[in-house]
Amino acid sequence: MPQTAKAYSSRLYDAIELAARAHHNQVRKGTEIPYVVHPLAVAGLLIRLECPEHTVIAALLHDVLEDTPVTVEELRSHFGREVAELVIALSEPDKKAPWEDRKAHTIRYLGNQAGDEVLLVALADKLDNIRAIREGLESDGDAFWRRFNRPQEKQKWYYESLEAAFSTKVSREPALTLLSAFKAEVDKVFQKKEAAS
Repeated sequence: MPQTAKAYSSRLYDAIELAARAHHNQVRKGTEIPYVVHPLAVAGLLIRLECPEHTVIAALLHDVLEDTPVTVEELRSHFGREVAELVIALSEPDKKAPWEDRKAHTIRYLGNQAGDEVLLVALADKLDNIRAIREGLESDGDAFWRRFNRPQEKQKWYYESLEAAFSTKVSREPALTLLSAFKAEVDKVFQKKEAAS
């Protein structure tokens, strides 16, 4: 029987269960796709790159503080300080702030302060998001942009600013692999569309 390259403990499965419970009845913006598909996809990207377990767990739980009743204390008690600190770093500090302020904060943080593990999970998160946008545009055309709270130009600013921030900070694998894929997707979604119009 072939062995897997990396063995993960039962904590990973506990994190999958918590993510599924925490995001129960939530769906991806403008779809009927269960929201938990997103953190699972983000974790899957990191598993394929053989990232450490605590990083994969943080990927599974990266949205629970922002979007669910799960608390920092719960994360700390179930998964340890390392995971809790990563999830805090990946969470927007003020969900009630205007979209532009929240996104500008994320860009500044990723470009200036974020450590390697935060960058890794954030890259996997944003890569899965931009892939979902590309797929949505392929199936729905420009009508897809109406699902968002901000128009295409603002989304373009956000993703191109993320690309610049990641490019400034990311200097080694496995993050470079994710950055290359992210750049390609941003180009497909925004640059080539403009060239065609």
